[in-house]
Amino acid sequence: MKYKSVFDIIGPVMVGPSSSHTAGAARIGRIARSLFGRQPKRADITFYGSFAKTYKGHGSDVATIAGILDFDTFDLRLKDSIRIAKDIGLEIHFHTSDVLTEHPNTSRIRLEDEDGSLEIVGVSIGGGKIEVIEIDRFSFQLGFNTATLMVLHEDRFGMIAAVAKVLSSHRINIGTMEVSRHARGSEALMAIEVDSVLPADVLAQIEAIPSVYRVQLLSLT
Repeated sequence: MKYKSVFDIIGPVMVGPSSSHTAGAARIGRIARSLFGRQPKRADITFYGSFAKTYKGHGSDVATIAGILDFDTFDLRLKDSIRIAKDIGLEIHFHTSDVLTEHPNTSRIRLEDEDGSLEIVGVSIGGGKIEVIEIDRFSFQLGFNTATLMVLHEDRFGMIAAVAKVLSSHRINIGTMEVSRHARGSEALMAIEVDSVLPADVLAQIEAIPSVYRVQLLSLT
């Protein structure tokens, strides 16, 4: 693994005790909340590997819920997040699994309300950094370290070019792009890391492209 600065090694400004088990868990939870787009009514969290063995002692449980409440890693409310969540009516269920995963610090988060659900799988890779490897069964490898455009669309020819054309017309540079699909001709999810936060009119233009179902921009930094 390559580190760009000393902060990649010592971790972010955070409530402890662990950058991997606390800050990383909080960040996975916050990404789930951001993708869901609103306060959920129910949260099911499954911990695997090292997370499953140590989540209470290392605060992975309270950190994950803090993220789901949209608290940052340094928010002092993190330690009281479960109580705060229950006070606002968030139903919480923790689970552990002995299923072997590729990375020991892995969690699966499912958020629900009366309007829908979202499920992600994230791994905490150290120093507070994370990777999201699954979003609603779409496979990815996303760090969300920069502004990331998520485009849900029909899996058909020309979709990548159409989205890229809009970005190019506004002189918006693409850092990386990943596209995942469930099956040929079904739904596909495009994830594009861009160099800047996109204005609302750019998002509207992308959403207006035929066969685009949903557009979302995540910027947590």
